[in-house]
Amino acid sequence: MAPLIENKMKNCIAVFFFVFFVFQIKGQDYHAIQGSSFAGSLGVSNNPASIVNTPYPWDLTLFAFQLKSATNAYTINNYSLISSAKNTYTVANNGDYGRYADLNFNINLLNARIALNRKQAIAMGLNMRGYGNLKTNPYNFIDTLHNVTQFLNLNPDNSVYSGNLTTSSWLEAFATYSQTIWDDVLQRLNGGLTVKAMRGISGAFAEMQNGTVTSAPDGVSQIYTLNSVSARYGYSYNYDGWQNSKSSIQNIKDFITNTRGGFSVDIGFEYLIKPQGVKTYFDDEDYYDYEWKIGISLLDFGHNQYRYGNQSHSFTGPAANVSDSLLDQKFDSASSFTNLNDSIASVVNGFSQTGGKFKVQNPTRLVVNVDRSLGDDFYINGELSINLSSAVSSADKLYVRELNFLTFTPRWETKRWGVYMPIQYNGDKQFWIGGAFKAGPLLFGIHNWANVFSRNKMQNGGGYIAIVIHPSRTTKSKTDKRLECPKQ
Repeated sequence: MAPLIENKMKNCIAVFFFVFFVFQIKGQDYHAIQGSSFAGSLGVSNNPASIVNTPYPWDLTLFAFQLKSATNAYTINNYSLISSAKNTYTVANNGDYGRYADLNFNINLLNARIALNRKQAIAMGLNMRGYGNLKTNPYNFIDTLHNVTQFLNLNPDNSVYSGNLTTSSWLEAFATYSQTIWDDVLQRLNGGLTVKAMRGISGAFAEMQNGTVTSAPDGVSQIYTLNSVSARYGYSYNYDGWQNSKSSIQNIKDFITNTRGGFSVDIGFEYLIKPQGVKTYFDDEDYYDYEWKIGISLLDFGHNQYRYGNQSHSFTGPAANVSDSLLDQKFDSASSFTNLNDSIASVVNGFSQTGGKFKVQNPTRLVVNVDRSLGDDFYINGELSINLSSAVSSADKLYVRELNFLTFTPRWETKRWGVYMPIQYNGDKQFWIGGAFKAGPLLFGIHNWANVFSRNKMQNGGGYIAIVIHPSRTTKSKTDKRLECPKQ
């Protein structure tokens, strides 16, 4: 349900940021290099087959970080990447519509790729990843509301209040094997498989369904009564073990110890159509050339699991005669999670603690990537990402989803240098134009240039940075061998 008073709205915004940025110390979206033969170990997260068709004998991602967010629920004002944060403030957006908020991040640590030969390659490494998704039914809200009555006066009697929030973050160790399946003078097919062992670091969810109210005249005003509502909410148990009486090291140790394991897989294929022109050079680099490269991959098929925290509960309906004034009275005194549960228990039926484990489906998705070489180091890449997590989730239907949908990226790229312009239409129907640059081992990109040039768009966008090292020379220098005598 919407915030009960103005201060409650501020608290909800604070909780929102805490859930997304603290619970998740959220996809691996280095859009600029997706489809590139120079992606190396960074490309494995987009298609495990991609690590074969790269001219480097090896490469090592020392560190990479990516963050992306999109929302219509709030606005960050007076701030951009080139302005001071001194006068920055955040407000909840007014209007009558459904709210959403999506955020994901990943940290790559020591991701390595090794070519065993031209036709086989392996990769391995450690990642920390997290996702958070929030969505509500439409409701009307203005930031001058002070109580429940004012909120309900803005919304008609036939309003249905529902929404869900799911977060999941985890550590993963992965191993990838990729090889060429067939190869001839016209085409090549590569395939790859990644397996991931995971530890669910932080999970939380809240779901409310079918919240309705009825109204009746009370003199010159209206009195509102809660008619129906059901909900469940939970979080991972490792938060319950954090105690101020213990040292920070012990708290961290206990926090990790109380996590649960998970498992997921990626599988992918890349089909290359080779250049059909007459080659004037006979060297190793010609082997990796293509006119078209078509990739298809199924990513993050699996789930993380968490043990329920002690304050996780569910309820099935409201108690009798729960009015708007009673809601104000009950929740004004909710100063902690325990007090909040006590307040909820006094106004609902079927209130019960939830035990055992809950699972959160990873952002399972089908990715189709098409890369076209235009010659002179120019390329065009197109990618379609289709979320499947809701279709393959377990019975309790807890899942997180990827924000990507459709991306188009023209690029100019060599081994050492690159300029990229990803253009995205994301899963929240937002249109972004980004950019990225590569200089030697450094890759730096931004998802949405509005983060730089606008002072109220920081909530929509993000960026990435990666440091990738590889041999200074990938293959022998090109030499014209047309006049050499054939080898005996």
